[in-house]
Order: sequence, then structure tokens, then C-alpha cells
Amino acid sequence: MREYEVMYIIKPGLEEDNYNQIIEKFNALVQTNGGEIIKVEPWGKRRLAYEIEKLREGYYVLMRINGAPELPKELERNFKIDDQIMRYLVIRVGE
Repeated sequence: MREYEVMYIIKPGLEEDNYNQIIEKFNALVQTNGGEIIKVEPWGKRRLAYEIEKLREGYYVLMRINGAPELPKELERNFKIDDQIMRYLVIRVGE
């Protein structure tokens, strides 16, 4: 299993419960695909460096996970499908 760091930005304007539901959805996706969650850090709303889709803020979430090499591809596929995700980045730790 390899260690990955995942950062994703959720669109602002949702209620706190909705943010938690989205975070839980991606946590469950990792576990369903045989991954292990090391830690999840919701950073909250932060100002973006530049405008994305005419939005100036986003809700940042940082996640560290262990998983097979196929897990990042599955995560990225689901990030692309979800309309609430503005941006995402998955990198392998330790290279």
C-alpha cells in the first residue's frame, strides 16, 4: 500500500452538515476501495488565490490515505463527477 495526500476544494455556500456529508462520502469511497484513512483535516473556508467559476472562496479538505495504486484514479474519477468539488489534487507521499 502506498501513502497519498489528497486535497480537494468544495464549493462555498453550503451548510456545515452538507460539507460533512461530502467529506464522509469520500471517506467511505476510500474505505470501500480497500484504502485506509490516516487523517482528515477540514480546513474550512479560505480565500482562493484566483477566481474559479466566479467564486472567491472554497471549503478546503486535506486527507492522508494509504491505498493501492488504483485508488487515486478512482478518487479522481469521483471528484470529476461531483458538481460540488471545485478543484482536487492527489499526490503520492515519499517520492
